[in-house]
Amino acid sequence: MGNRADDEGTDVEIYRKPLSDTIHADTPTSAPDKLLALLDSLGLERKTEVTAGPVYVWHEVPSHLSEEEKKQLATRAVPSLLLAGYVVNIPDDLFDPAAYRNAVAQIRNHRAPTPPARPHPAGPATPADSRAAAPARR
Repeated sequence: MGNRADDEGTDVEIYRKPLSDTIHADTPTSAPDKLLALLDSLGLERKTEVTAGPVYVWHEVPSHLSEEEKKQLATRAVPSLLLAGYVVNIPDDLFDPAAYRNAVAQIRNHRAPTPPARPHPAGPATPADSRAAAPARR
């Protein structure tokens, strides 16, 4: 049994299991519990297989979902994983751009609002001062 995340050097490798409709999310051998718990919380089902050697752990998109729902769930997981600092790979045939945009919007809407700026001791900021102090957008 191979591990695609180990082979590819990623934290999460999302792919369709060959000759099936199962969508896997592989994590590296000895992946941190924090990563595994995040995948659990994003709706993926944790699977394990104990062997005489290592214990294999991976996640799957629930099999009861429709094909479109499977792709959406896999795609919606990507922004949260990226935000947490993980390296993720998902192939184009499983990526749903609309689901990705919706997940990003949901993350943005649930972030705490930034506190109001403190007044500048020398008086109100001029527009040029505001531009210089504003963080760069990506």
